Amino acid sequence: MARFWCELAWLGGDAVTAGVLVDVQGDRIAEVSTVADCPADATRLAGLTMPGMANSHSHAFHRALRGRTHGGTGSFWTWREQMYTLASRLTPDNYFELARAVYAEMVLAGITSVGEFHYLHHGPGGVPYRDPNAMSHALASAAADAGLRITLLDTCYLHGGVGVAPNDVQRRFSDGDATSWASRVDAFSPPSASVRVGAAIHSVRAVDPKAMTVVAEWAAAHDAPLHAHVSEQVAENEACVDAYGATPMQLLASRGAVGERFTAVHATHLTADDVGLLGGQGCSVCMCPTTERDLADGIGPAAALRAAGTAITLGSDSNAVVDLFEEARAVELNERLATQTRGHHRPHLLLQGATADGHRSLGWSDVGVIAVGAAADLVSVRLDSVRTAGGDAGHALETVVFAASHADVHHVVIDGVVKVREGRHLTIDVAGDLARSIRSIVEGS
Repeated sequence: MARFWCELAWLGGDAVTAGVLVDVQGDRIAEVSTVADCPADATRLAGLTMPGMANSHSHAFHRALRGRTHGGTGSFWTWREQMYTLASRLTPDNYFELARAVYAEMVLAGITSVGEFHYLHHGPGGVPYRDPNAMSHALASAAADAGLRITLLDTCYLHGGVGVAPNDVQRRFSDGDATSWASRVDAFSPPSASVRVGAAIHSVRAVDPKAMTVVAEWAAAHDAPLHAHVSEQVAENEACVDAYGATPMQLLASRGAVGERFTAVHATHLTADDVGLLGGQGCSVCMCPTTERDLADGIGPAAALRAAGTAITLGSDSNAVVDLFEEARAVELNERLATQTRGHHRPHLLLQGATADGHRSLGWSDVGVIAVGAAADLVSVRLDSVRTAGGDAGHALETVVFAASHADVHHVVIDGVVKVREGRHLTIDVAGDLARSIRSIVEGS
C-alpha cells in the first residue's frame, strides 16, 4: 500500500478539492478520501494533483527535428522531405535510444500513456528485418524503460499519394498490401500489460479504399482503437474528392472505419457534414495545435466538433514541443484567434481531453481519473513557480491550463510507482540521452 496526500486535487468537474488522500494498492487506486493534514505515512504532493495525461498522437522520431526545421519558409510538404531524410537514418537500435529519451521527456511532462502512430516498419528499401516487428519491439521496450504505457498504433501505409507508388524512404513504411500489414501486426505479441496494439490508417493519400476496409475490419475484430490522419491539408481533401468523389471523412465512413473506437487526427479542414458525421458516430478528434501551427496547417473547428458530440483529445505529434498544457490551451486560444471571441472550451473540459478522453481514445478506459479502481496515475503541478504563483484554489484549474508548463510538473506516479520526483526522472538522464541519441542520428557521431 502506498499513500499520497494532495494539497489540491482535480477529481473531475469544474472545481478542485483540498486535502485529498489517495490510497494505492498495487497499481490501482484503493480509496480516495479527504483529510485536512498530510498523514505521517503519506507522500505529500504540493500544488494541484491531476490524473495522468495521455499523449494521443506521437511520432517519436520527429523529436530529432526539433530546432532544425523551424526557421525556414515552406509548408507541410517541404517539411516532410526533411522528415524523410531523418527516417532514412533510423535502425531498431538507434530508434530505441531516441524513443526511450523522448518517452522519458513525456513522463517528465506528466504524460503517463502515449499513442505512437507508428509507420516506420522496415529496413532500407522496404526490406523487412529478420524480425518484421523489430521497430515495434524497439518502441515497446523504449516505453517500458521510460516508465509509461504505450498504445502502438500500427499504421498501414501503402502509397506515396493517391495512386502513386511509394518513394525510396516510403517503402520502409509499406507492407505492400493491407493483408500483409495485418499478418505482420498479428505476429507482434505485446511484451507486457503496459503495451497495447491499435491500428491506424495513415491517410487517404497512403491507403486506398479497399485497404481501408481491411484495416477497419482488423480493428473491429480485435476491439482495438483505430486512428487516421484526416483532412490535415487542403491539398489532401482536393485529391480525395478528385479521386473518389468524397471527403476523407466520407470515404473512411464508407469503408467501415468510423465509430466509437475511431479517432480522426488533426481534422483541420472539415466540412459541416464531416463535423456532423464525427459527432453522430461518437468519434474522437485528436488535435495537435503546436504541430499544426508549426507546419502552417490551419486551425481546426474544435468548438463545432465539441458541440456536435465529439471528444477532443490532444497530441504532441511531431514533438516540436512536449507539453500537453500548451496543447490544451492552444485549442481554446486558436479558436479565439479564428472567431475573435473568448470562452469556447471550459478549462476542465480541456483537462478532460488531456486525461480521461485521451486515454479512452487509446483503449485505456480505466486510466485518466482519480477514482477507486482506476490506474494509480497522479501528476502534480506546482502552483508556486514564476508561471503559476499568485493563483488560489478557486482558480487552480485556470492557472494550470492557461499558465502552467511541463516544467511545473514536479511528481509523476504511474501505476502506483513514483517515476518523477521533484522534477527529475528517477532512472533516465533525459536531457543527456536526448542530446546523445539525436547527435548520433542526425550527425552520425
